[in-house]
Amino acid sequence: MRQAVFSSANLPAAIAVFVLAICAIYADEQNRRVSDQLARADVLAKVNIIRAKLEGNINGNLQLVQGLASAVTTEPYMGQQRFAALAANLFKEKSQLRNVAGAPDLVISLMYPMKGNEKALGLDYRKNEGQRTAALRARDQRALVLAGPVELAQGGRGFIGRIPIFVPTVGGGDRFWGILSAVIDVDRLYAASDLTDPGLDIDVALTGKDALGGGGQRFFGSESVVNGNPVTTEVELPLGSWQLSATPKHGWPATPKNEAALRATMALAGALVVLPILIAGWLFGERQKNYAELRRLSQRLELALGASGIGVWEHDLATSQLVWDDRVNEIYGRVADGKPRGYDDWALAIHPDDLDRARKDFDAAVASRGRYSSQYRLLLPDGTVRHVRTRANFLQGLGDTPKLIGAEWDVTSDVLLNENLVRERQLSESKNAELETAKARIEHVALHDSLTGLPNRRYLDEMLARSRDDRTALLHLDLDRFKQINDTLGHAAGDAMLMHASKVIKANVRAADFVARIGGDEFIVVCHRRRDDELAALADRIIEEMRQPVDYKGHQCRFGVSIGIAANSGIDPKQLLVNADLALYRAKSRGRNRYEFFNEELQSEIVRTKQTADEILGGLERNEFIAYYQPQFDANTLEIVGVEALSRWRHPRRGILAPDVFLNVAEELNVVSLIDRTILEQTLENFRRWSLDGLNIPRVSVNVSARRLEDKDLINGLRKLAIKKGTVSFELVESIFLDEHDDLVAWNIEHIKELGIDIEIDDFGTGYASVVSLLKLQPRRLKIDRQLITPITGSAAQRRLVSSIIEIGKSLGIEVVAEGVETTEHARILKEIGCDILQGYAFGRPMDATSFRIFAQSREWLAAG
Repeated sequence: MRQAVFSSANLPAAIAVFVLAICAIYADEQNRRVSDQLARADVLAKVNIIRAKLEGNINGNLQLVQGLASAVTTEPYMGQQRFAALAANLFKEKSQLRNVAGAPDLVISLMYPMKGNEKALGLDYRKNEGQRTAALRARDQRALVLAGPVELAQGGRGFIGRIPIFVPTVGGGDRFWGILSAVIDVDRLYAASDLTDPGLDIDVALTGKDALGGGGQRFFGSESVVNGNPVTTEVELPLGSWQLSATPKHGWPATPKNEAALRATMALAGALVVLPILIAGWLFGERQKNYAELRRLSQRLELALGASGIGVWEHDLATSQLVWDDRVNEIYGRVADGKPRGYDDWALAIHPDDLDRARKDFDAAVASRGRYSSQYRLLLPDGTVRHVRTRANFLQGLGDTPKLIGAEWDVTSDVLLNENLVRERQLSESKNAELETAKARIEHVALHDSLTGLPNRRYLDEMLARSRDDRTALLHLDLDRFKQINDTLGHAAGDAMLMHASKVIKANVRAADFVARIGGDEFIVVCHRRRDDELAALADRIIEEMRQPVDYKGHQCRFGVSIGIAANSGIDPKQLLVNADLALYRAKSRGRNRYEFFNEELQSEIVRTKQTADEILGGLERNEFIAYYQPQFDANTLEIVGVEALSRWRHPRRGILAPDVFLNVAEELNVVSLIDRTILEQTLENFRRWSLDGLNIPRVSVNVSARRLEDKDLINGLRKLAIKKGTVSFELVESIFLDEHDDLVAWNIEHIKELGIDIEIDDFGTGYASVVSLLKLQPRRLKIDRQLITPITGSAAQRRLVSSIIEIGKSLGIEVVAEGVETTEHARILKEIGCDILQGYAFGRPMDATSFRIFAQSREWLAAG
């Protein structure tokens, strides 16, 4: 039996069994290896796709921010509004940017978008433990640094790309401006790179927080992935990298899928020795299928590299032999023939200006057996210059020669873009300098008087708005008799006087005082911390020097100056200017060529005037202005021949007020003409009623102001009143018709006459009327002022003067009215010297319409006569 088993006939079978056993063991081991390679190749392909998306998304986001960094370099002092306007353009592009922040001097003060990121404002990178290291790293290495993920001050997590900004200085160097940070939203980046895709059938982990590579901290994925024999690849980042690790979703398969079938087959082969060839053929077919799958995965990887434009190379450091793939050959302008390359093929293609630096980078990597990174230019045979960037790692397998295996890609477009941005920045800086110069010139012209070179009103307003001094004083100067010089000697003489005045003012003020010309002949001096006696002394010096004659082309020009001074603490500068103007007005009203301080008395007067003005306006609205009537009598018969309508204010608290209380304020308010019209309308209405009551009042006289005569619509308004000819007289003061240059006043007077309204000259003898003026105006009556009438009872000379005026009137056919007839003695004398009409308290006081009707009907004045 034993011999049968070990017989030579069974030897082939034994050999076959032995060979089959050996083959079975070998096939089983090979199957395990192939299955593991296929699984890892599949995971690697998926990981490379994720890596490419991560790199593309991160580089795309940071590239968007590079343009903003260039803008900040050219405009280092931009504010939030300008920053937000530029940053808003970045968010129009598809990206994972969450916000962009500017941190001058490492403190965040610029932000876009502001909403939701307010908490980040004021963050000091130097004091923030989580972000200080990366910020200082970007500053010290003068390069973009990607940090994170970090917990954001405004909530959430993000990767922060920090771009150090260095701005040029005057000396040709540069200074550190701060950090421009772009926050990439963690969740959006993961989603865009398919890391959080629910359909992903691999587990992924990212290691190398703050771009520290495989030696850094894991920040994504489970620790089990890192410890589970993962497939790894490097995610290249600016100034660093992440290590991307991946394993199948449920871990690596413990046994190949076809292990049971293979062993069953080998068992069957052992039982069926006759089928060893078929079984071997079948095993060979399976193996070929597995290799085909491996080639397919390799082709996918090749396509991914081709799409990214990255070429792969290998450099044998022992033999200096290089292996370039087709893309590297294309970058270097060589034919993709698959032939090996030498060290000279690489070195001779580099631009001569970059060759030394490229060699130093290469030699340093070889010496350190570390990572190789460089960027240089290639000079192609056709003269084309191409910028390339290369990265590689050192590799030396067991028993193998040392090698550098890396990747290389064309960055020409990026370099040209950066160069263009630099040129644009330089052009922008040049134009900005020109604009600043032009702006300074325009600003100076806009803020200064072209004649004297002094600051103008606009400059004064801006200076007062900025003033924060506790004790500010304003001197408002106005030249006296300047208009006469300008009108007689011409504008050139006036300009010379203004130049002289400005020199006098500047010569007397301190260097710290502010002098401005704010109008034709008006100046302002702003002083600080001066006592009132110092201000008075300054005003005296200026007034004294302004009095001195000024020679202009042989003419001795003399002019003076009036000064209003306002000085107080805690008053708004604009109000101080108003106070100085009021003080100037008082100085002019008190004789000119002097100064006045704004004080409590003047303040009280202003308050009273303001109150009176408000009450006048209210009184006009409430019809408080009424007509009072004083009768006029024939000097011979004492019959009423007319009545003068006088304006009165029926004040609700103060009773009946005469014009001397309110007329000046009314003139300032420009409502005198309105009061005149009101009195005229009331008078015409009462005159109509008196006529209906049977009172024989021949005419009424109404005072008309100069403002009313300057109204271009006066005649049209009078026509609408349908005044009967000869029943109304307008009393005009002498000064109205003396201005020969006022054509509108003259035209209105002529048309008033055409409407049948008589003209009377009021207050004759107190103004400047002449016989020529009387001939020109041809009034119906003239009224001798009470100042001339009152003294005639005790002065023969005064009687002769009044008699002369009456004679002049009679010789010109003008009736003469005497006002201020206080006694019967006045009436007797005036009758004897030929006066036509009498008006005064001797016969009748001013009274309202009702009282006048009763008075006229009673005829009681006859008893007084």
